[in-house]
Amino acid sequence: MIRGVAPTAAGPRRVEDAGGPGAAVVTKTRTKVKRPSLYRVLILNDDYTPMEFVVHVLEQFFSKDREAATRIMMHVHNHGAGECGIYTYEVAETKVTQVMDFARKHQHPLQCVMEKK
Repeated sequence: MIRGVAPTAAGPRRVEDAGGPGAAVVTKTRTKVKRPSLYRVLILNDDYTPMEFVVHVLEQFFSKDREAATRIMMHVHNHGAGECGIYTYEVAETKVTQVMDFARKHQHPLQCVMEKK
């Protein structure tokens, strides 16, 4: 709009100069979104839990196919621990609890832990 007289329903009115009386500065605040911390879920090796049970856990709770589950299970067997996945804190905590409860229910000493990435 051009400075000067502006038509309105009540008749012409004067538009204030920018920065003059009645002028307002509108600021827009931006919130920075922080990415959530990620956690690695690990299965630990023991001498009692059957390998097939570990493969089953990886398939059921971590959505791994048979080949990937077997590869992770062998890594756990050979190196003492294996990464099942990387998740946000709440998801990782839930997965660890599910695996531990499932192992106890089936009377296996399988250990599942999480660590910050």
